[in-house]
Amino acid sequence: MWSRSVGKLKKAVVSKIGARVNSGAVGARKMETRVRLYVDDRHVVLDNGIIQVTLSNPDGNVTGISFNGVDNLLEILNHEGNRGYWDVVWNSLDRSSKTGTFEVIKATNFKVIQETEDQIEVSFYRPWDPSLAGKLVPLNIDKRYILLRGCSGFYTYAIYEHVGAADWPAFSLGETRIAFKLRKDKFQYMAIDDIRQRIMPFPDDRMPGRSQALAYQEAVLLINPMNPQLKGEVDDKYQYSCDNKDIKVHGWISTDPPVGFWQITPSYEFRSGGPLKQNLTSHVGPTSLSVFLCGHYAGDDLIPKFAQGEPWKKVFGPVFVYINSAMREDDSLALWDDAKRQMLTEVQRWPYDFPASEDFQKADQRGSVSGTLLVSDRCISSNFIAANGAYVGVCPPGDAGSWQRECKDYQFWVTADESGHFLIRNICTGTYNLYAWVPGFIGDYRNEVTITITPGCEIEMGEIIYHPPRSEPTLWEIGVPDRTAKEFYIPDPDPNFVNKLSMDRFRQYGLWDRYSELYPDQDLVFTIGESDYNKDWFFAQVNRKRADNTLEGTTWQIKFMLSSVDSAGIYMLRVALASATLAELQVRVNNPDTRSRPLFSSGLIGRDNSIARHGIHGLHWLYNISIQGGLLMQGENVVYLTQPRNQSPFQGLMYDYIRLEAPSSL
Repeated sequence: MWSRSVGKLKKAVVSKIGARVNSGAVGARKMETRVRLYVDDRHVVLDNGIIQVTLSNPDGNVTGISFNGVDNLLEILNHEGNRGYWDVVWNSLDRSSKTGTFEVIKATNFKVIQETEDQIEVSFYRPWDPSLAGKLVPLNIDKRYILLRGCSGFYTYAIYEHVGAADWPAFSLGETRIAFKLRKDKFQYMAIDDIRQRIMPFPDDRMPGRSQALAYQEAVLLINPMNPQLKGEVDDKYQYSCDNKDIKVHGWISTDPPVGFWQITPSYEFRSGGPLKQNLTSHVGPTSLSVFLCGHYAGDDLIPKFAQGEPWKKVFGPVFVYINSAMREDDSLALWDDAKRQMLTEVQRWPYDFPASEDFQKADQRGSVSGTLLVSDRCISSNFIAANGAYVGVCPPGDAGSWQRECKDYQFWVTADESGHFLIRNICTGTYNLYAWVPGFIGDYRNEVTITITPGCEIEMGEIIYHPPRSEPTLWEIGVPDRTAKEFYIPDPDPNFVNKLSMDRFRQYGLWDRYSELYPDQDLVFTIGESDYNKDWFFAQVNRKRADNTLEGTTWQIKFMLSSVDSAGIYMLRVALASATLAELQVRVNNPDTRSRPLFSSGLIGRDNSIARHGIHGLHWLYNISIQGGLLMQGENVVYLTQPRNQSPFQGLMYDYIRLEAPSSL
């Protein structure tokens, strides 16, 4: 064990880094300094000559990151426990509390796991026992940090365990994540992707006097920001959310000095909900997050609930915290391009071979599954159709589509190539089903064969056929079955509530109110053959705001002509929803009386909150509604879609796709 005063070390390393990391190329020059570990009663320091990471002892929070002449990249105005940390939100299942308990994970035991010239891995462990019931989340939690030689960043992961013993209580885990609070005097430029990048407001700008509160606490209107160019804009952390499949690298840039702070997630196998689950990334603070599990854009369905004595163990991460630099301020935006290159490097290295925990499986302990997915839809083609771009994954056994609500274990996903071929590598050992969904087709595929992954296995499934829901040919359709509402009409935002950040239109604040402005008296009417869903189908069926600011449910109409009707036949109406928030879908045919019993009701469904949180989708729902031919008539017909729940402006539905199919005799 190397021992040295932590206080003296900080001054020495800052001087050393400032002298050595000073090249014109983006990123820190890889130096051959061995990795060193310094420990005292209050801190543990990992140092490789490029970056120095200071951790509280024994809590295991990140209190400092020194790099390129900056003594600490984290917010020095915050107390040490509020700079870089793992946290959870949890709740007991005995109904003793209606709100979750927020807890920063504070370890009690520090241990050196590995210490060589090339790598240091340390553990901060927090065991749980029955004496802590009701006080701390009932999990054993082992937080790990790794620093490698010549590496401009560090890795962190954690092992969570609920022991299979009778005295381990039931609980729910509402959220777990890593959070970093950066220096607001340094990091003012945020980059989420190639489009969503900008100079951001200061955290002070969100305080009373500088901002005006909007419909919910996360959204504010900047009325007197420190940067006057941001005056009149809306800031809301949900505008920066991403799908799991797209959260690979995001972070912040300082221009003085030009330094980048990035969180790189090379795999989302340990995140809940599959590729389309949405999570927060970075936002005003400056804050940078890696969210592994939460109910955002899904609700209670994505919150795992553990029974008393239910055994469970899962590894979250590793995530790579990458720090880079540029020689000149003019080059600071190039740090984003460098971070993307580093992300690709990390993806190629996955699964990492250096974490010491046996709970993190290395490549030789994993297996693969391959095959070719084809679609059979006789109403489109007499031949099989290659499932080009299909999302194919192996997930814990369940029903078709259960993967989107799975939140306890691992999922492994790829997209099929143009021929429908897929190869899913690096699957952890275990028992799975193969699932898929295909853009352009409704429904979910599930292979009935249970897959058992063993170390080194290569399972070839050959050609597998998906038969999407279909009775007969299409009479008419609205939208594109892609599990989002992005193809529908998304209005311009109210000019008084704009975020000028370049981003998808649906991420703007207050779009729910635009419906009432566009349809102040009459609801949406869509005429098949005349209307254009890109222009005439509002992206969300929300409530209408009356003149007195009360809300009323809405009923949309789909008008269509039939040249003939099979009165004895069964017509099939297929309605795919992209999102639902405390909503109800009622369907009536040629019956405008919303007080009458509907032909179909979904009942109260959904807690996505995607309308308020600027999502264009949440969880996916598919309803297959049989229509007796006797309800239809030759000539004009009308399908009425009613959403009657009207307690909140954020209640509503987003449609993915609607199709009416002919009966078999036509």
